[in-house]
Amino acid sequence: MRFPLARSALSFLVLLFALSLVSACAGNKEDKDALPPDESVTVLYTRAMDTLAHSSYTEAAKQFAEVERQHPYSSWATHAQVMEAYANYQAMDYDAAVKALDEFIDLHPGNTDAPYAFYLRALCNYERIPDVRRDQTAAHEALKGLQDVITRFPDTDYARDAVLKIGLIKDHLAGGEMEVGRYYLTRRLYIAAIGRFRTVADKYQTTSHVPEALERLVECYVALGLFEEAQKNAALLGYNFPGSSWYKDAYALLQEKGVAPKK
Repeated sequence: MRFPLARSALSFLVLLFALSLVSACAGNKEDKDALPPDESVTVLYTRAMDTLAHSSYTEAAKQFAEVERQHPYSSWATHAQVMEAYANYQAMDYDAAVKALDEFIDLHPGNTDAPYAFYLRALCNYERIPDVRRDQTAAHEALKGLQDVITRFPDTDYARDAVLKIGLIKDHLAGGEMEVGRYYLTRRLYIAAIGRFRTVADKYQTTSHVPEALERLVECYVALGLFEEAQKNAALLGYNFPGSSWYKDAYALLQEKGVAPKK
């Protein structure tokens, strides 16, 4: 009668040992997966700023995100969200920066950091502008974002810098139009070329590409036998850029065809 009891006791002990092993494993897994303990917001923020100062931008972005995670309702968390975006911008992770800025702008449109957030979001697209031979979606997005900064915050340094950058973007976009227009011109696709050069002359009037665009229009119209249109564009070129080599070329081309530019 004692043996069955001994076997029962032994089975019970084995079961207890197995359960203790399972509990220990579960405890170890919980310890491994546990989030780090909360720290003082000033400690977290200062650490993130130090990391940023040492140019460890990706790590700094993570640390600023930790400020927001541990202290979501503090004023520090609001600043940390912008700084997280800035760190990602410096790391050239523009998608992550834009995502953080979109969230910040949606939640805090009236915050004192809002002008900078709008400006930084525009810069993320500005930095992604490719050369003139590639798709210019980023350039158009940057232009839209910078114009938004000027409209919303006209008296800020961000708006003043946005004006300068808009000038550069427009010159870049005009260069893209010229690149395509020249391509069409060399292949005698004059109507298509006229569309590109006209866009530069009408839409990007303050850029450095306008004199060439007007001269190219003269070339296209002469090739099509539309001398009156050629004369008009040559006259416009001579009035606005009288000393330009492009005007001299247009004038010589018309003289070659026995046509004088209109005054």
